[in-house]
Amino acid sequence: MSDSLTSGPDVLPAGIARREAIKRVGVLLGGVAFVGGSSLLSACSGDRPPPPDAPTAKPIGDFSVDDQRFLDEVADTILPTTAKSPGAKAAATGPFMALMVTDTYTPEDRTIFRTGLRSIDDACRSMHGTGFMQATAEQRLALLESLDKEQYEYQRSKTREEPTHYFRMMKELAMLGFFTSEIGYTQAMRYKETPGEYQPCVPYVKGETSWAPHA
Repeated sequence: MSDSLTSGPDVLPAGIARREAIKRVGVLLGGVAFVGGSSLLSACSGDRPPPPDAPTAKPIGDFSVDDQRFLDEVADTILPTTAKSPGAKAAATGPFMALMVTDTYTPEDRTIFRTGLRSIDDACRSMHGTGFMQATAEQRLALLESLDKEQYEYQRSKTREEPTHYFRMMKELAMLGFFTSEIGYTQAMRYKETPGEYQPCVPYVKGETSWAPHA
């Protein structure tokens, strides 16, 4: 986990629902509402697209398979593999990001997001003399750390009418995609399936209230 780009996964407790995950990731990002708003709740609960290297991978909206690979690498730089869990790339976060932008963003925000892909590549060439996909892990991290500082200063001073910074959008969706994935739920966080393990005989103490049914 890159502490300079995001907080560690242990701040998110076990067994939370997707709606709660969205709220908690929002807190990690400073409490600002997500771009896409409430539409994200229904969109992220649907089927997740396959990883961009899968045989069934296909374009999502205006995002080519190569665009999804690019987003996978951006997300994996923000949330890399650790000793505790695989990173965002293993969770196919790139295609998830493409789907969320396609299904929940306004045309204006979609344009900002897609322009941001070129901006990241251009900034990487300016900083390191190579494209983002060809850059080393260290070069990618240094670039995204600088963009994270840039978006933070921009978001802090922007007016309500000004658009969200493209890297803020990418950071939101990278964290949301990872922490609502199976890998994020079961490996980066502690998880126990409700209603829990089967216990055929549970000791009962007279006077105890009965178990409530699963909501």
